[in-house]
Amino acid sequence: MPSAAGNGEPYRSPPGAPSDATAFEALLAEVLRDAIRDLDSITGIVYLMEDNGGWLRAAMIGGSPPAIFAMPERMTLDAPYASSTACRSGTVVVFGEPVMRADDPGLARVVPFPYAVASTPLHAHGSRFGALTLIRIPSRVGFMNEEKRRRLRGIGDRLARSLAPLAEHCLPLTSTDKPLLLPEFSSDLPQPSGRTAGWGLPDVPGSSGMTLMYQLHKLSAALNQTTETHGVVVAARSRLMYPCHAQSLILSIVSDGRLWVAGHCGIAPDNLRQLHGSSSDSPTPVADALHGRDPVLFPDRAQLLAAYPDAQDDGQRAWAFLPLRSSGNPVGVCCLGFAEERVFEPEEQAVMMMMADLLGQALDRARLSEREHALAESLQRGLLPRILRDLPEMITTARYMPACPAVGVGGDWYDGITLPDGRICLVVGDVEGHGVESSAVMGQLRSAVLAYARENHGPAAILTRTSHLLAELDTELLATCCCVRMDVADGAAEVALAGHPAPLVRRPDGRVDALDVPADVPLGIHSAAPYRAYETTLAPGSLLLLYTDGLTPRQSSEAVAGVHTLLAAGSQDNEHSLEGLADRLIATAPKAPERYDDAVLLLARYERAALDTQHRISRMEIQRHDLQGVQETRQFMRDNLRSWGRDAMTDDLELMASEVVTNALIHADSDVELRLRDYPDHIRLEVRDSDVSPPVPSSLSATEEENAQAEHGRGLIIVDGLATAWGSSPSGRGKTVWLELSNRDVA
Repeated sequence: MPSAAGNGEPYRSPPGAPSDATAFEALLAEVLRDAIRDLDSITGIVYLMEDNGGWLRAAMIGGSPPAIFAMPERMTLDAPYASSTACRSGTVVVFGEPVMRADDPGLARVVPFPYAVASTPLHAHGSRFGALTLIRIPSRVGFMNEEKRRRLRGIGDRLARSLAPLAEHCLPLTSTDKPLLLPEFSSDLPQPSGRTAGWGLPDVPGSSGMTLMYQLHKLSAALNQTTETHGVVVAARSRLMYPCHAQSLILSIVSDGRLWVAGHCGIAPDNLRQLHGSSSDSPTPVADALHGRDPVLFPDRAQLLAAYPDAQDDGQRAWAFLPLRSSGNPVGVCCLGFAEERVFEPEEQAVMMMMADLLGQALDRARLSEREHALAESLQRGLLPRILRDLPEMITTARYMPACPAVGVGGDWYDGITLPDGRICLVVGDVEGHGVESSAVMGQLRSAVLAYARENHGPAAILTRTSHLLAELDTELLATCCCVRMDVADGAAEVALAGHPAPLVRRPDGRVDALDVPADVPLGIHSAAPYRAYETTLAPGSLLLLYTDGLTPRQSSEAVAGVHTLLAAGSQDNEHSLEGLADRLIATAPKAPERYDDAVLLLARYERAALDTQHRISRMEIQRHDLQGVQETRQFMRDNLRSWGRDAMTDDLELMASEVVTNALIHADSDVELRLRDYPDHIRLEVRDSDVSPPVPSSLSATEEENAQAEHGRGLIIVDGLATAWGSSPSGRGKTVWLELSNRDVA
């Protein structure tokens, strides 16, 4: 345990307190041992308050397995555990006893394992220090009678009075990395001996080994709760790096004969670059550890240089390279760096290798899970429309947000279908479940709806036919759907639902309401009743919102109210783009890891029945990789701006259009569509492609990792400097890069 002073210097206690850190540990051990023995318990734990006062952290745990490993290590002060309740209330609290007193605190009795728990507060001199908690197997009559409660309270008060002088001198009481473990073995069993430096209590047989095994247990528990590489890195940092007092951590994985950094902590970027992408057969300690089964350890730099004369100086003085394996196959290497020279004792090496085995298996599972999720998400996005085909009178945008990887990709979809007679059909649907099957069924349903819509069926007939099709498919999945067919000539709209949330509409006056459409049954359910259509007329300037329930989980009143508020506020934005509003709406969806469902929204604003001279639109398409399209783009911009009387804007817009279109043609690997819109106070250009990577000007990129995943350094600095506003909006399988130039910026 670190010195109580927290700065590495020998601890010097004030009068009345333990004389040094060892004596402080001895005090906790003595009190804990007395409490366990005196009150016939199997495990005890001393929780001490963290500096912020909002958390309790285990300082020492005594007893025997398995209960010693099941104790919560850290909890908030307002948690419903016995320890938190005792510290908070200042009374002895007993949970899990079959006979409960009438005057027990009326709080939830949380016992995370089948034991009885008794906890007494550690209060003295008007201060709260924590709680002393005991665990035992409950008896039918209860083990905490009045007399035992008084004894437990007396033991706790004695410990609190000893802690008070430390607090008065502002000395921290808790360790920041690991609790100390105090083994209590039966007298008829042999007791382990020996101590590993830096682990456990001195002169307490078995403490080192049990403290090491405690961290192994906690690492295993943490890894069982993650399915992502990032979670494995976090667990390695908190349960291996910090408890071992390492200064740096690198988790590398092997792929295609090369080592790649999966996560790191406390290491300089230059040192990472030398490892990231290096050959797995290079003469380095990392590569050698990868192909071996034993750890590669260097207690000091002299030994490292003797084995690897060209080894870089990363500021560390000792190293441990642990091979990570899964099913006997190499997965990667865990590299630990230490600021001081150190000896790796056999007991510590054994536990570190057990931890490495757990990390290797967890990394392998995480990579498999991420590959499966990427495949499902790729399938999902591939089945969504690349772009939304809209009419000049109807402006649309959409957003799709997949569920978190632990849940899997669902079957949400959207579509905007331009019909042969000039009308437009808007569709949003949701196939139940998550995974590849849901995505595959979604693709079938989207194709069916598209075909039925183009056959000029109305929304109710489209849903009826699609429901029959789904019922005939070899699947047990159901789906919900919302279908809107809009006549842009007069604003007439037909709406039908199949168990789906009703569309929201924002009127030109800012009023927001849900269309009163009968919900009917989901697709795939045999029903004698046909789907029903609701008819309404939308005034120019009306905004429709179609969405799936991932946007408002469980249709909670708070979430729906939040969407209503954002829609209403959007009427005050004075912006002609839906992109900003769509971004704000999708931001209301839960964030990972709480996002248990996909979220889709489709926004459509009905502009007006006939375009006037102050609202014009023009579009063009460029074939993929057609670099001549940049020249055609410049001509397209000049011709339209001249015909619209916008000659003063031509130079700036032509230059910006060239840069954005060049990026799309070179990096998106898709067809590119341009839409140029003329508004009374500004011109708007939209460039749509199938690349989801966001464009980022190179000078604004924050990190090298961001640069690796974003378009950058490709003239977007020019766009950023000339445009009144610009941005990138993901939509389906790609994105829309938009920019605006207002009249005042060229006056």
